[in-house]
Amino acid sequence: MTGATGMHHGGDLAAAKHRFRLPEAEWLDLSTGINADPYPFTPPSAESWSRLPDGAAHAGLVEAAAAYYGVQDHRTIVPAPGSQALIQLLPRLREPADVAVIGPTYGEHQARWARCGHNVTLVEKVADVPVGAQIVVLCNPNNPDGRVVARST
Repeated sequence: MTGATGMHHGGDLAAAKHRFRLPEAEWLDLSTGINADPYPFTPPSAESWSRLPDGAAHAGLVEAAAAYYGVQDHRTIVPAPGSQALIQLLPRLREPADVAVIGPTYGEHQARWARCGHNVTLVEKVADVPVGAQIVVLCNPNNPDGRVVARST
């Protein structure tokens, strides 16, 4: 599917099959939310779909995330309905600034910051971040290549 920026985003396997003349069996679609061999999990109860989480459920989620990620200050954890919601929100939280996006990475980071009036520079490594950058976008582990930057970096 081609978005407003003219950039192609996954999800249109028929177009890819046509363009590259490969049968569906030879494709592995790695678009967000697509997995031919999904991770096993226990589905949520039917009741969980009929109400919003209460304060205790929210606190439990934050506590579990803090424990998993080793976060001391629980105020730094923001539960959201997926990373795309946060990718769209973050650039709107401040006035336009110089932003470095470490890539290649998920294209929405660069597109959303630019769309909100920020001056965006795409760099390959943390060491390449311009001195004047006020914001650095680092996906860790990175999407789509799985690259990991050490916490010390």
